[in-house]
Amino acid sequence: QVQLVESGGGLVQAGGSLTLSCAASGRILNIIAMGWYRQAPGKQRELVATITSGGSIEYADSMNGLFTNTRNGDQSTVCLQLNSLNPEDTAVYYCNGRYKWLALNTDYWGKGTPVTVSS
Repeated sequence: QVQLVESGGGLVQAGGSLTLSCAASGRILNIIAMGWYRQAPGKQRELVATITSGGSIEYADSMNGLFTNTRNGDQSTVCLQLNSLNPEDTAVYYCNGRYKWLALNTDYWGKGTPVTVSS
């Protein structure tokens, strides 16, 4: 129903910035929220930020003010700007899309884009 493709990951030095993008295709009009999660080696996947189709943005407490999450006008692309990166931000970053059909919500995931922060 929905396909998500991330881009923009890579290697960056501590203190640097990266911008990640996620392009959605398929039945995007039924996507009620898009966002980012990350998973560091040996750790569980955790929320970074989400944005609803109405424009409400939620950040994980530890990341508020450091990252900026935006979504374009036709709701097909979401971008995450990562600022002031440190080695602890090294992880695979996954795009998430929440699809709503009638009373059922379904989460779709991209394959992830790796971010490596060197000290």
